[in-house]
Amino acid sequence: MKRPLDLRHVASVALRDLIELAHLPDFDRVREQISRVRGCTRPVQLVGTTQTLDATTNTVLRSYSTADEPTGRLLTACGNRRASRCPACSRLYAADTYHLIKAGLSGGKQVPDTVRTHPRVFATLTAPSFGPVHNRRTTDAGKNLPCRCGAHHPADDPALGTPLSPSTYDYAGAVLWNAHAGALWARFTTYLRRELAAHLGMTQKALNASLRVSFAKVAEYQRRGLVHFHAVIRLDGPDGSNQPPPAWATTDALTHAIKEAAGRAVLNVVSKAIGERELKWGEQLDIREIAALGDGELTDQKVAAYVAKYATKSAEDSGTVDRSLRCPHCTGHGYQTGPDGFRDLCESCEGTGQSEPIKDLPVHAHVRQMIRTAWDLGHLREFAELKLWKWAHMLGFRGHFSSKSRRYSTTLGALRDVRRAWRAEQARPAGTPAASEETTLVLSHWQYLASGYSPGEELIAAQVRHDLTQAQRLKTEGNPWL
Repeated sequence: MKRPLDLRHVASVALRDLIELAHLPDFDRVREQISRVRGCTRPVQLVGTTQTLDATTNTVLRSYSTADEPTGRLLTACGNRRASRCPACSRLYAADTYHLIKAGLSGGKQVPDTVRTHPRVFATLTAPSFGPVHNRRTTDAGKNLPCRCGAHHPADDPALGTPLSPSTYDYAGAVLWNAHAGALWARFTTYLRRELAAHLGMTQKALNASLRVSFAKVAEYQRRGLVHFHAVIRLDGPDGSNQPPPAWATTDALTHAIKEAAGRAVLNVVSKAIGERELKWGEQLDIREIAALGDGELTDQKVAAYVAKYATKSAEDSGTVDRSLRCPHCTGHGYQTGPDGFRDLCESCEGTGQSEPIKDLPVHAHVRQMIRTAWDLGHLREFAELKLWKWAHMLGFRGHFSSKSRRYSTTLGALRDVRRAWRAEQARPAGTPAASEETTLVLSHWQYLASGYSPGEELIAAQVRHDLTQAQRLKTEGNPWL
């Protein structure tokens, strides 16, 4: 008879749990689950069953139950795109974004390779100035020029991007600009089509019948806490990427339309509390043609890698925090409605509505002021629909970090479906015929159990993450675009 394992002498809880896992009948399956989610920082634990039935005979073709797992549950990746939250899942998201962008530039994923001959540019639209800030100017030779404050700032100086005069900086305007950046982009795309039609001397209806404007964009935070957009903008035929645009739809025409549309796109915000604000794009507008044959300065691969890089970053790259500041008990309101129907002061946040005091956040004073401004504006009735208190940690920005037009290329969902089908094929027992969606029926019942690992599993996950990081480092050495 096998004696029970005595681990009372092991002081480390994680090591004790790891030893217990190692003595399970199928420890390899435990490691396989953790490797399959690529060492996800906080995986979702599920319990349940799934069955694949033949739709005509009702015969069970395949079945699975977490009761057969050594730990009694199934680990699935959290899917968080933020690199600060889950490097493993964000790396996968970046890879998907790379293939999505590159397919719209070079073809692939059901996009013909002739798309590389379409007029396309890489455009960067920035935010306007809300007050002078510390900056680091350099000459073409790389010489560091003095800032307006007279200092020569090093590249890692935390003062870069912060106001020269915080007392006169327009924090309200900066937060509102972030909050309306998505709407400003939508207005820009509307004017882009109008300006293109006007430049080509035709009506919008005629333009829409002759060509389609496709794009994919990603948002990036500047050091001053304001977002700007990088976008691939392409001209297609009326049916999308599989059809070339007319010969008269040139890169020069597209560039002209982008410049004019960026100047015309304006949003006016009127408020009794802070007055009127005119929100528009900044004067810095960069438009560069993407090389068609891959031998220019800006190639398909470089653009796709650049966009994918910023798809997994967020506001924390400008020095803020990567978590919501709403109190989870009162959802940021500062009160809870009791059983008697009256509002009672939230004891968890003492009525502030904040999960942690803004004054205690480990951030730069400039970032803290933007967070505080967003929080205060969000509680004004006239800005209630913006929910700025909810997005205060994002400095007011509440849009999508990456988005695309419908016909640009494939979708992230399609890429995930292909990966899911591949995994299902890998898991299919040898000799079992492949199932067809038209002749099979899948019955599933799943329940959420918890999130995260056990202490011992966390040690295994840390090793998996280390191995993947090392493999990625070796792969990208000498080729930063991979």
